[in-house]
Amino acid sequence: MKSFEDSLLLDFYGNLLTDKMRDTLDMYLNDDLSLAEIAMEEDISRQGVHDKVKRGLSQLKGYEDKLGLVKRFLEQKESVKEAIDFIDIEKYDDARKVLSKLSEEIEE
Repeated sequence: MKSFEDSLLLDFYGNLLTDKMRDTLDMYLNDDLSLAEIAMEEDISRQGVHDKVKRGLSQLKGYEDKLGLVKRFLEQKESVKEAIDFIDIEKYDDARKVLSKLSEEIEE
């Protein structure tokens, strides 16, 4: 099943894959092509595309398990949202605390 997080994994780690693997995953995740459409495009079987997508996603998840870049990105994004929410309700000191903590995490 396609997910937003799978697309993020491809954005973050796609260059670590072979060109063909990256292109296949890009067609599947970002261009929203079906396995059959990709199979026609790449001149391989639908099962071959399925296996390639499964293997590619497994590799991307392995990179994430080791490096954690997507998790860190999503956490930072949530911190920014939290700070904006504090600013919207004029809790500037709370926003400053959230942003200061985020800044310290980024510098690590």
